[in-house]
Amino acid sequence: MSEQIKKIVIVGGGTAGWMAASTLSHMLSGMDCDIKLIESEQIGTVGVGEATIPPILLFNEMLGIDENLFVKETQATFKLGIEFVNWKKIGHSYIHPFGDFGVTFDVRPFHQHWLNQRSKGYGRDLFDYSLMVQACHKKKFMRPLRDQPKSALAGINYAFQFDASLYAKFLRQYSEKRGVERIEGKIESVAQHPETGYIESVTTDDKRTFDADLFIDCSGFRGLLIEQTLKTGYEDWSKWLPCDRAVAIPCEKIAEPIPYTRATAHEAGWQWRIPLQHRTGNGHVYCSQYMDSDKATDILLENLDGKPIADPNHLRFTTGHRKKFWNKNVIALGLAAGFMEPLESTSIHLVQTGLARIMSHFPNKGFVQADIDSFNERTLYEYERVRDFLVLHYNLTERDDSEFWRYCQNIERPETLDRKIEQFAGHGRILENGNDLFGTASWLAVMYGQGITPKYYDPITDQADPQKVNAVMEQIFSAISNGADSMPRHFDFIKENCLTL
Repeated sequence: MSEQIKKIVIVGGGTAGWMAASTLSHMLSGMDCDIKLIESEQIGTVGVGEATIPPILLFNEMLGIDENLFVKETQATFKLGIEFVNWKKIGHSYIHPFGDFGVTFDVRPFHQHWLNQRSKGYGRDLFDYSLMVQACHKKKFMRPLRDQPKSALAGINYAFQFDASLYAKFLRQYSEKRGVERIEGKIESVAQHPETGYIESVTTDDKRTFDADLFIDCSGFRGLLIEQTLKTGYEDWSKWLPCDRAVAIPCEKIAEPIPYTRATAHEAGWQWRIPLQHRTGNGHVYCSQYMDSDKATDILLENLDGKPIADPNHLRFTTGHRKKFWNKNVIALGLAAGFMEPLESTSIHLVQTGLARIMSHFPNKGFVQADIDSFNERTLYEYERVRDFLVLHYNLTERDDSEFWRYCQNIERPETLDRKIEQFAGHGRILENGNDLFGTASWLAVMYGQGITPKYYDPITDQADPQKVNAVMEQIFSAISNGADSMPRHFDFIKENCLTL
């Protein structure tokens, strides 16, 4: 008797559900596996995650998606980074760019040479050496020149800002062409094996029953299978990330979209601004302990660029994760797995990496526990590193203008984050683990952007000739500045390359 997985049921649609359906239908195309997705139009999706980070390019490439068509169909724009306004202090801003600062030379990281030169009075700011930051300021964009590796334009790194509902629709069409069956219905009951507790089937409100070997829970905050049925439990991280509410409102577009997302800190949280082709996405993430929903909504409405085009959508959440992401024959993805606020646009990425781990740990009906444990350990590690990066933004601040920010200044940091900050504050060192989502450039941008100036620099850089280093740095700056100047305007690029299909 074959032990191969023959039936998969995905519970819930939205971005997570249809990303799962498209991945599984593509990767399992030769395995004669029946894949069904059950969703109900009566149950809305959160749909606030409209910004992404660069690894999504790998996801689209894996599926064989034409990027120009994708941009057109999802009303997408390109994204080179995230601007943080009023985080360090009111009136201050910086951009966390996708991509490196400068170029490594003399076998030392670029920023170490910059720190050395800065100690001697060198005047250029670190962010002057980011092609993506310069392109953001100039509202420029183009794809990287891969065939010209010595060009500054070869280092362009980007992601997307898109309409999440249109993205789900796009992936639904992709999935259905590859055999995924969509079932319209609301799940009313779940049947478990009396001895093992494994999920055997789900039944919809119109009394149809669907059995499967493997279930993917994409049911959002409810966690219909992973929590309501299997009672997996939830790890609450609100002591580190206290924001627990959000209100979202799209508004009319009033100007050409810029190639970056903006996160503006307010009195008890922050506001996102995501420019799309047809509208602008906005939301206010806040802490209900320090602000009520009426005030949070008023602040958001007062800071919109254009006229609101929908009613406010209020959300409640607790930052954290399920104690197991894979429990028995259920794997949770998206909001069913946990919630990390969208400050660094990681929501869709965590679905993507969850799917990659499903494929690298794909089971048969035997469900080897060692594989399940490995999946959970690797997923937890990723969530913890994202948590640390988010806490960094809140904790490293000079703001003491509200009770919320005073609380954030005094957060007891996770030990892993504390060590990271101490190393950077000392010799400017950022030591990566190969599995970290955020690399050296990201940590450098945020730690420096939030106000840490290392006390020392790497002493090995003292061996280099200061005049030579200065000349090299000026050459790098010129190449970056000239490269940004030569790029087309962001929206001109979209109109010319993506909207003429």
